[in-house]
Amino acid sequence: MDELKFRRQAYEDPHNQDLEFLQQMQEKDEYQALVSELKNLDAKLMSALKVDVPEDLADKLILRQQLQQHHKQRRQTGFLVAMAASIAFVIGVSFSLLRLGPVDLAEHALAHVYHEDMALHLDQNVNFNQVNAQLASLKDLGHAKFIEQPGKVYYTSYCDFQGVKSLHIVLQGEQGKVTLFIVPLEKRMVLNQTFADAKYQGMGFETADAFILLVAEDQADLRFVKEEIKNTFI
Repeated sequence: MDELKFRRQAYEDPHNQDLEFLQQMQEKDEYQALVSELKNLDAKLMSALKVDVPEDLADKLILRQQLQQHHKQRRQTGFLVAMAASIAFVIGVSFSLLRLGPVDLAEHALAHVYHEDMALHLDQNVNFNQVNAQLASLKDLGHAKFIEQPGKVYYTSYCDFQGVKSLHIVLQGEQGKVTLFIVPLEKRMVLNQTFADAKYQGMGFETADAFILLVAEDQADLRFVKEEIKNTFI
């Protein structure tokens, strides 16, 4: 074994027990001194690495990890709260603008008829005094009321016209049923005297305190109920 190879093996592992390495080491005092020095250095390194681990080190590491996770969650929560607040603000503004914008009564009337289709299939046999009691609870409707029974009344319930509490009534027309909506007057309401879609015909007019909307499948029924309303509703 040449000197270069010996020194390389000595630095790699001074505790090398290879026979050729040991024989080479015995040839010179210089080699023995080198190996001894490297062994001492190796021992010092091992001693330096033997550091006592605190008993609570694991708990401290876990606590640190939990704190880091907590801070991360707080940052995320803060971001989500801020985002939610922004969304709520936008929705609130949009809703306010929607409530303040013009309201197409014809469009809402048709939508209510389709949405509450079950009203056309009920028979609550409603008395006009019951209708008047409901009318009395409507805001800004004044003293509007029925002075007598406006024909057969099948159904009555409250409904909402873009934030305005209104009354939804189903009456008997000349042949078929007619849906009547009584909506308190508001400036933002847009009233069409006639309207229609593929299925229903509609008619609208105004009294001293309310918008009146009639919806039915036949014009004759609309005209019939309109006359009833004019004769019984003041």
